[in-house]
Amino acid sequence: MFGTLTDSFTNAIKKIRFHDDDKALSKALNELKKNLLKADVNHKVVKELIQKVQLRTKEKGIGKDQFLEALRETLNELLDVGGNRGFVFAPNPPTVILMTGLQGSGKTTTTGKLANYLKNKGKKVLVVAADLQRLAAVEQLRQITAQIEVELYDDESTKNPVEVVKAALNYADSKIFDVVLIDTAGRLAIDEELMGELENVKKAANPDEIFYVADSLTGQDAVRTATSFKEKIGIDGVILSKYDGDAKGGVALGLSSQVQVPLRFIGLGEKMEDLEVFLPERIVNRLMGFGDVEGLAEKVTNVIDEKQAKKLTKKIQKGKFNFNDFLEQMEQMKKMGSMSSIMGMIPGMGNMSKAIKDFDFENSGELKNIKAMVASMTKKERENPDLLNNSRKQRIAKGCGLDIVEINRMIKQFKNAGKMAKKFSGKNGMKQLQSMMGQMGGPGGMGGLPR
Repeated sequence: MFGTLTDSFTNAIKKIRFHDDDKALSKALNELKKNLLKADVNHKVVKELIQKVQLRTKEKGIGKDQFLEALRETLNELLDVGGNRGFVFAPNPPTVILMTGLQGSGKTTTTGKLANYLKNKGKKVLVVAADLQRLAAVEQLRQITAQIEVELYDDESTKNPVEVVKAALNYADSKIFDVVLIDTAGRLAIDEELMGELENVKKAANPDEIFYVADSLTGQDAVRTATSFKEKIGIDGVILSKYDGDAKGGVALGLSSQVQVPLRFIGLGEKMEDLEVFLPERIVNRLMGFGDVEGLAEKVTNVIDEKQAKKLTKKIQKGKFNFNDFLEQMEQMKKMGSMSSIMGMIPGMGNMSKAIKDFDFENSGELKNIKAMVASMTKKERENPDLLNNSRKQRIAKGCGLDIVEINRMIKQFKNAGKMAKKFSGKNGMKQLQSMMGQMGGPGGMGGLPR
């Protein structure tokens, strides 16, 4: 998700090849400064970052490892402004969150994403439709909550959001919800009427925290509007939406330090699964192209059942992986969010995320063909791919409307994937995988982070 920014850091790091090379450090810092400004990072933030990295690198002795360490320390300081991280639950349920933001910022969609994130953590979530200004807001929430199977509280008999909020909180108490997410009204710009309404809703809700949803496509305007909301209403965290779009990404780097409010989540795509917790130390690793193994492990844990995973591993080790298993894994992968985000979490694979930015598990032509092929198989053929002789393949090709050459190619790919999975699932599988990652050497063959 940080393609442009990651390129800025990796290109700068490549400039330093020798120890005690002042000119190389100057070139690296100039490269970094130029690229960060191009990525729409605030000029004051860039100036401060460059100065600190230069000073720290010289203190440690100029070299690639020293530059990396200075860069990592400075980025951590820049992104970590204190306050809560991710989602923090109140001591006594329900945890009440007020979702605020300007109209068009993606606030309602983000409310749905956050509800889905919490539901996947086993929490009982109530979404409250308190945006009664925008005609389509309630209907949009109705569709979103139906899609993610989370309960919605709305009341079409009133136009008073305070009444809706009070009734919703009483309902949440009676039904023992863990979390209440209140979607509030927005405007195209900040005005007195909007702030007055939000203040009244805030008093009625007495929220544990207030989240501000900022549109990353607006660049530095997102910083200014977040600052205004903080001054007028008070906010405890920012969620940056639409980060998968054409935004240069720099707003994520400077927002926390400029507003002095922690960035809590980032929205990365249109799907409900495309929401990630913003944890500074992990984000720094990803910015520098070193992935986020912990984050990836958490994503996997959230969507894959442990018993099923063990059962599947045994089948792979025995060479029994079949088409039913494959389709089941594809359904699980869809729940993990965008493919580019997943690739960005794997050490050394950050550059791949740009190449597959638009890959979509649901709409991929290749996967649609595979599903069509499997749908044309008998139950026995799905369970035992070795049964697929030429006559069976001809029948399957006719059944799914594909050429026999395509059928042969996809079956060959499937078998090769099964062999590869078996190779990495053995006792030495992890060592082989680590060795492969080590040969990739992280971004640009730089090796591991200094400890």
